[in-house]
Amino acid sequence: MRVGRLGEQWLQGGGLWLNRHSSIRIALIVFSVLFAVLSLVISDRLVSRIAVEEHEKLEMWANATRAANAYDQQMIMTYLYRILDANTAIPTILTDQDGKVLSYYNIDVPEKNADAFLERELERYKRGYPPIVIDDLSSPQYIYYSDSYGLRYLVIFPYIQLGVFLLFLGVAIVAVVSLKRSDQNRIWEGLSRETAHQLGTPISSLIAWKEYLASMGTEPMVTDEMEKDIQRLGIIADRFQKIGSSPNLRPSDLHEVILRTIAYMQPRISKQVELIAPKAPEESIIVRLSEPLLAWVFENLIKNAVDAMHGEGKISISYIAKEREVYIDITDTGKGIPKGRQKTIFRPGITTRQRGWGLGLSLARRIVEEYHGGRIYVHHSTLGVGTTFRIELDRETE
Repeated sequence: MRVGRLGEQWLQGGGLWLNRHSSIRIALIVFSVLFAVLSLVISDRLVSRIAVEEHEKLEMWANATRAANAYDQQMIMTYLYRILDANTAIPTILTDQDGKVLSYYNIDVPEKNADAFLERELERYKRGYPPIVIDDLSSPQYIYYSDSYGLRYLVIFPYIQLGVFLLFLGVAIVAVVSLKRSDQNRIWEGLSRETAHQLGTPISSLIAWKEYLASMGTEPMVTDEMEKDIQRLGIIADRFQKIGSSPNLRPSDLHEVILRTIAYMQPRISKQVELIAPKAPEESIIVRLSEPLLAWVFENLIKNAVDAMHGEGKISISYIAKEREVYIDITDTGKGIPKGRQKTIFRPGITTRQRGWGLGLSLARRIVEEYHGGRIYVHHSTLGVGTTFRIELDRETE
């Protein structure tokens, strides 16, 4: 079965979307499995280590009990020393009543400044647990200690698990948002291409009707205006066709593009709205752009400004050329945008028009940011004074 060009584009886009969706899902599954395996390995090591220590302690306790029952003094002393030496995990410092270090266990002491290091460790241990006092000697001695390595792992491990869980949750949220955005983009592309496809038939029909009317001797002004409208429909269809595909960016004179947009829009808006063109620059400002798409952004911003001014006021377009980029400002004298809404107006569905769909600014941002690698945002806005939208684009340099 043969598939048309539009169907092929849909299939290719669907395949890319499915591949991206599957990759994210596989990445999440792999991350979950690795996290579970890592948790099990660490937990198993801790449990095994504690189990070995407990077994050794119980075995020593049993042997010491046998020695005590047999009243074997030498064996009792042997097991007492073994109990003392059995501490292979708990860091310990033994001091006299004056705080002088007598001995230490399970502490890695550096070769240089060993005494100073032990003093610092002793101070740290004193801030932890209270010391164990040995008072059966001629002068009392004190045992200061800290947590064993196993206990430290047990204390830290839940926080590591919590951190990894939060990381996984963040990755999952980002993945869900990305998938949702992919769905939205997929709908955008499908609607745009289908609209362009559906416009093709009536445009062809209108061209034929225009030729027929011209051959019938219809007044030239009528056919000329029809031809202008047909050309405009062709531009609109071309714009919709470019949505979702890689645009063909060409080096263009930004000033000329803006002048053409103003020339097209001025007769089509209220006569009480004045469009103020930018001053001609001393040298051409060349920007790589898709004129049909970027002109649509300018037109959309101008239409929004006309609505904000209720069909009366001024709209000025200016730009500031930097060494590597150019700032394009579109300023109106409308009612302004509240500060709390300036970051949300680019979201789909956000509109102040009663019959609006809230898609214009969202699509404008996508054209500027995704297709042209630039930025679009509300530069400043004052209630009752007006609003300035700024578009940032990279400048073509030699």
